[in-house]
Amino acid sequence: MVDEAIGRKSDDIDAPRGVTLGTVQLRHETTNEILLVPKPSDDPDDPLNWPLREKHYIFVLSCFSIFVCNACGAGPSAGAVAMTTHFFAPPSDPNFLTYVGKVAYFFTGTSLTIGIGQFIWTPVAIKYGRRPVYIICFALLTACNVWAGFAKSYGSELAARLLTGIAAGAPELVAPLTLTDIFFLHQRGKIMAVYNCSLALGSSLGVVIFGLVIRTQEWRVIFWILTALSAFCMLIMIFTIPETAYNRSTANLGAIPVAVASGDVDADAVSQKFDKSSEHVSVVFPTTLGKRTPYFKRLSIIPKAYTSEGIWLLMFRPVALLALPGVLWATLINSVTVGMIVVLSSNFSAAFQTIYGFTSWQAGLTFIAMAIGSLVAIFFAGHFSDWIADRFTQRNGGVRIPEMRLPALSLSVITGPLGCILYGVGFGLKLHWMCPVVGIALIGFTVVQSMVVSLVYILDSYRPVSGEVIVTQSTFKACFGFLLGFYTNPWVQQDGYLGAFGAMGGIEGAILLGFVPFYFWGSYWRRMSWNWPFIRRIVHWADDREVGE
Repeated sequence: MVDEAIGRKSDDIDAPRGVTLGTVQLRHETTNEILLVPKPSDDPDDPLNWPLREKHYIFVLSCFSIFVCNACGAGPSAGAVAMTTHFFAPPSDPNFLTYVGKVAYFFTGTSLTIGIGQFIWTPVAIKYGRRPVYIICFALLTACNVWAGFAKSYGSELAARLLTGIAAGAPELVAPLTLTDIFFLHQRGKIMAVYNCSLALGSSLGVVIFGLVIRTQEWRVIFWILTALSAFCMLIMIFTIPETAYNRSTANLGAIPVAVASGDVDADAVSQKFDKSSEHVSVVFPTTLGKRTPYFKRLSIIPKAYTSEGIWLLMFRPVALLALPGVLWATLINSVTVGMIVVLSSNFSAAFQTIYGFTSWQAGLTFIAMAIGSLVAIFFAGHFSDWIADRFTQRNGGVRIPEMRLPALSLSVITGPLGCILYGVGFGLKLHWMCPVVGIALIGFTVVQSMVVSLVYILDSYRPVSGEVIVTQSTFKACFGFLLGFYTNPWVQQDGYLGAFGAMGGIEGAILLGFVPFYFWGSYWRRMSWNWPFIRRIVHWADDREVGE
């Protein structure tokens, strides 16, 4: 038995259940070993008990799905000039920049409908599971890409792009839910870091790749490539991805608990050697009872209900969540930082071509900088923030509080405003083209690092309603990004690149600095706001939404 191997009783390492608002016993108070939160059940169909190789497969496909969806959203912006020429006039036309602003709606409008569409997908994903949403959204996304590729008029193209956003918003909601379904609390930081990097890379690499495509092909080829990618995702989801939603409130949590401090849990392993002289414990895992549901039954397309909560409550709760201080602040972080991607997507191509004389494909290559910044941010958003949170957890007797992760944001406080300033100064003063490119890299770093830390902070605080939390952030991020993208070109024309992006950097820095008061008083604000009357009526979740953390 596992407990005999490590010399303790099962009750010694049980993680607390109930409404914890993120405050959990993550390390054993005497041995300092990491505890598994949520506690796995003895059900072989529990996603937490699945083999590690299957978890990694789902993880990779979740990241790929969000990469494809973001490539569908921002990637075609590499062809903005070509599309402007096709639908309106060539660059020699005196009103060309005005026409570019209209074509920018193809991308800013998509960003807006990504957030709005999540109000549709949320109740479906929470009540009936993740798998139906994946399949429906990629089928719709495939159809929209075909439509956009064949569109003959500006209105038809715009309609196709707006509907593309409705479809592309689903994986941005479902992928984080899927990952929190199958991974434990102590694994969440690095997992979400890679996921959010995939989100940013979908925008940046999509622009780079399609910038190279339009060098030799017409802009419609972009949508044929996106059609193939989205159709591939649809087929993969239909035939290989099982449902990860699981009603943990009715599960038998009598399984032998597990201690793990380094590495990941592999359900194929029964036990491994254990070094009592070290605080690090090798991976051990309980033997679950019975056998899993047969493979093809796990791929059923007939959904079942996972909660008793009503559809209208699930749709309205994301709005009410915005009243919670932590959710509001994290939403502002996501809105401002991710909004910068929308700003750059609607602005960079014309800026590099008019100021530096770049061609479309050369302008697209500048987004390699954002990809580099996003990749570097994986470590600082995942391992670095996990390390900071774990150090504070050990000093706190093994009790993890969500705010312990927030000091990691001190990096983004520097890189975010600096990136905006370099981008604005480079264009405004017509410095070497590397100046705005470095700014793009720093913006990419900030998007991933700040988004991961703030998102994991809120998911840890309100894990049972993680779906609604994600919708709150995504929807208002999309609305803010649309407004920012809508007014960017007029703002730049009025105040210049230096004034516009300098102001954006100042706003971003002020919001990110909010981590200081939230680190000291965030826990108090979270518990105080939890008892507000309308929060009790709307935000408090049903027992069947409880996940044990």
